[in-house]
Parts: sequence; structure tokens; C-alpha cells
Amino acid sequence: MTSNELSRCCTIGSLHEGEAKGEIKDIGDFSTYFAYPTNRSNEKAILILTDVIGHRLINAQLIADQFTSKGYLVVMPDLFNGDTVGINRPEGFQIMEWVKNHLPPQTQPIIDAVLKEMRENMGRKRIGGVGYCFGGKYVCRYLKGRQLDAGFIAHPTMVEADELKVRDFVFTTEKRRESEDILDQMDVPYRTNLLSDVGHIFSVFNQAAAWFDEYLKE
Repeated sequence: MTSNELSRCCTIGSLHEGEAKGEIKDIGDFSTYFAYPTNRSNEKAILILTDVIGHRLINAQLIADQFTSKGYLVVMPDLFNGDTVGINRPEGFQIMEWVKNHLPPQTQPIIDAVLKEMRENMGRKRIGGVGYCFGGKYVCRYLKGRQLDAGFIAHPTMVEADELKVRDFVFTTEKRRESEDILDQMDVPYRTNLLSDVGHIFSVFNQAAAWFDEYLKE
């Protein structure tokens, strides 16, 4: 369970330094960032669903590239058809108005098309999902629908109780405890990491990689 309030999400940020190693290609009509492991193997794959800033941000691409060091093919689509929210958005920008054009009816067809490409044309039988902020909701949804085989979410927003059943100022202590109560009632493995003195946009790569190493095994 998380708050639906996005007005304080991704309010500020900074660009990481580095050069992306992947490439941007289209899957159907959707721009997508691909990052490949050294041996170009497609055996293990991760679908990254980004925050509202999108797949062209160098920060997101560098995260995708990191997963390749663990042997994963990474696919990261544009969830917004080019209508992303700029980093450090301008004064007066109304993100809750923006999000009305990026609800499940607009977002899920993109994810459906990408997953179909990954499974049918790229031959990936097991796919892990990573969801940051906006993307966290959809990792929950697609885990519930068994369209993903494992998932990792960080500082998610707009996650509803029925989506979690298969989390910061958005993921409050109350919401975290409610989430844990739901997960305790389910016969699924899960892990919650609680860290002090971090903000809404903080997450830990090694935790995600270790989780997928454990739960994406054949």
C-alpha cells in the first residue's frame, strides 16, 4: 500500500555521471533502452519500469547497465510515449494533472507489448521486474497476474491493496505496516529493507540483484 499523492515525488534530483553502454531501439511504437551482458546472452532478463522522468535519463540507463554485470539482459521501455516529466520540474507543474494521461489504460498496453516481445520473440521464459516510483505499481500488478516471475520495487507510488495481494512520505510507516500485514497472509517470499536517513528516491542496487539471483533461477 502506498499513497496516490505524486506531488512531492521526484521534485528534485541530480544527474549521475557516466556513459550508457546500451542502445535505444523500438519495440513496436515504443522507444526502449536495451542493455546487454558481456556475452550478449538473453538467458536471464529484467524489465525496468521507471519513474516519471523516464528511460532516457542517464541515471536510469546506468542502473540498467549495472544489472548487465550480473548477467542480465535489461529492457527498459518509455512508459509515457515521450511525455515524461523533466528532472527538477518547473514551478507550478501539476503532476496530478499529468498523471491523468498515464493511468493503467495508457500504461499497460506498453508493458504488455514489451513483455510479449521479451517472451515470444526474444525467448525469455523467466523475467524479473524492477519498479521505481511510478513503475512500482505495475511490477505489483504484473506479479499478481503472474506475468513476471520475480519483482523488486523501490519507493513505489499509487500501489493499491488489491495490487499488492498476489511501498518515505509516500510509503509511510502506516502504509509499510499495512503492506507487511497483507504479505504475511500470502504464501509468497518477500523481503522488506528499512533504512534510516534516506529519501523517497533512494534504493539499493545490490539488494535487487541478490533478490533476482535467488528467484529468477530456473
